[in-house]
Amino acid sequence: MTEVPVEPAAEVAATEATVESAAAEEAAAEAPDALFEEIRSRALKLLSTREHSRLELARKLCQRGYPEAAVETVIESLVANELLSEERLIAAYVAERLAKGFGPLRIRAELREKGLSDERVQPYLELDDQTLSDCLTQAYRKRFGETEAEDQREQAKRARFLEYRGFPSRVIARFLGASPSARSDR
Repeated sequence: MTEVPVEPAAEVAATEATVESAAAEEAAAEAPDALFEEIRSRALKLLSTREHSRLELARKLCQRGYPEAAVETVIESLVANELLSEERLIAAYVAERLAKGFGPLRIRAELREKGLSDERVQPYLELDDQTLSDCLTQAYRKRFGETEAEDQREQAKRARFLEYRGFPSRVIARFLGASPSARSDR
């Protein structure tokens, strides 16, 4: 029998396959750390633009195809390092929305959509009557100016607008029931 000589190309291919499998094993060992850093980097990029709730951040990261367990680990790390704070989010969001003329009912509903409980939000929405009245007056004047409602239908339209903005019915009724001169003093 004649011995079949081994071609050098076959030896090279076998060596390359061994090297590639070793590199793949090494990459697999490093993958959790690399994945963690990739998710963390993406999360920090999102947090650099504005505050997010845990639910919002998890939703956005999972939509990018990251594994849910890895996302949750990154979020826990961000919370532990105080880079993600739902308290900061609530405080900033409430202040911003009040300044834009939205009422506490609307703000509470929006924060609920962000995954924040009413119990956590409530302390930030406990507004005194004067602050609530000032916010309502600002929203009313921005939309309707100083003009008075001409009839009942127009009055109802204005009340619906204020309800849509998230103001309580009792405050709207008191505001719209006040005389025009009393409203302009606010």
